[in-house]
Amino acid sequence: MKRRANSSSSSTFSKDMEFEEYMAARQPSLLRTAYLLTGDRHAAEDLVQTALAKLYLSWEKVQRRDLVDGYVRRIMVNENNSLWRRPWKRNEVPTGEVPERRAVAPEQDHGESSALWDFVQTLPKRQRAVIVLRYYEDLTEAETAEVLGISVGTVKSQASRAVASMRLRVHTQPILNRDTEEER
Repeated sequence: MKRRANSSSSSTFSKDMEFEEYMAARQPSLLRTAYLLTGDRHAAEDLVQTALAKLYLSWEKVQRRDLVDGYVRRIMVNENNSLWRRPWKRNEVPTGEVPERRAVAPEQDHGESSALWDFVQTLPKRQRAVIVLRYYEDLTEAETAEVLGISVGTVKSQASRAVASMRLRVHTQPILNRDTEEER
């Protein structure tokens, strides 16, 4: 009996060590993805924590370790989407406080990434998820489709609609700025 207990605890220890190594290596990237999905640092931390907890519970069932990132992204997208289905979330009122932004060297940004991110935040959740996974996470169309559980054609159409919507906003934004400057 003692051998079984030792081998079981050894197996659990090995599982825990393997999971901790994965988590330490991938947590920053997962946090970035979660932030891009949620637009809020605290919500992103909660989303990653939930996803990693669910991953830990099924760690022994994960057959191919090379597919873990896709599995975790899928958990995050599903959790983020289901969060918006919860009744208490619909009753939240925005406070008007601006969330913290990640620091970008001024010579690299010129305000473009901030403005672009503002456009991405206004997209419907499915289009935003496609844009985040395709262009921020640099996944292929097939990988994005697998993570979201949709067809490659849907990824293409959602990306196309999102890009068209953002292009339209980019082209109309300078016009609005010029109009407001002329009124001054």
